[in-house]
Amino acid sequence: MKRRVLIALVVLLAFTEALWADQKAEEMLKAIVKIKATVPKEAFTAGSLGTEREGHGVLIDSRGYILTIGYLIAEADSIEVVGPEGKNSGATFAGYDYATGFGLLKIDKPFDVLPMKLGESSKVKAGDTLLVAGHGGADAVIAAQVVSRKEFAGYWEYLVEEPIFTAPAYLNFGGAALIDPSGFLVGIGSLFTQIAIPGVGTLPCNMFVPIDLLKPILDDLIAKGRSRRPPRPWLGVNSEEAHGRIFITKVTPGGPAEKSGLVPGDLVLTVNGKAVNGQADLYRKIWGLGSAGVEVTLGVLRGTLIQDIRIKSADRYQFLLMGPKKI
Repeated sequence: MKRRVLIALVVLLAFTEALWADQKAEEMLKAIVKIKATVPKEAFTAGSLGTEREGHGVLIDSRGYILTIGYLIAEADSIEVVGPEGKNSGATFAGYDYATGFGLLKIDKPFDVLPMKLGESSKVKAGDTLLVAGHGGADAVIAAQVVSRKEFAGYWEYLVEEPIFTAPAYLNFGGAALIDPSGFLVGIGSLFTQIAIPGVGTLPCNMFVPIDLLKPILDDLIAKGRSRRPPRPWLGVNSEEAHGRIFITKVTPGGPAEKSGLVPGDLVLTVNGKAVNGQADLYRKIWGLGSAGVEVTLGVLRGTLIQDIRIKSADRYQFLLMGPKKI
């Protein structure tokens, strides 16, 4: 195992040195900016994500649009962007896609920087060596290896089928750029997590949202602030999976699940009479019933009793303070 790790480190070092031998890499990194956002105390996400948020973003076109991870700017009423050489600019919230997690903003005063080109995340595979970069030039870059492309199900009603997991973990991951050897953007940093690797053990890593998920919705985010696709039914629950079983750990105050009587501790057995096997299966069964507003019947075990709870789902966006807001 130690030999494999040593070989991997040598490969990563060689990759980094080869890339930085090209002066174009330095110019490329100028497209990565720092984002500072302030969210009102009354915002829906303030309690879980805080009111002061900071991370990275990537300039992706000449009009000044910056791609980031959505939780940094969701419901923000003040956004500041720091570009190359510490240059500051105000910014306007442009869009948020809850299904993928992408967020989009537009700077007021475009920087004299070439946008980073979008790559093809479908070509990224386990074992590939990529770069993870935040704002700050070469000092904010590490080489990382793709350790998995398996699906990820989040406790907050979130599912990505082929995210990109990389190691070693990048500490300031929110909105960081995942860059392929040709200098193309292939992912945006979302999470710090751990993943089980056969023969290695549990490995700390980051999860990146694949850039291919942005391409079908980018025009919608620019034009309307969200995807034109029908919104998925949202229940307002947090859940935890243990041995394929799903336990409700939290219900959102004022959300559909709370209004219908679902409570923490409920064990979800079925969706509209069909057995559930894991978080991803739960989400797919709920989303497969239709768009937001559809009634969802959860069969739950509460104590020693099995009961059906009917929940009128909602559009999560209706709970957020979303819309173009300029400082």
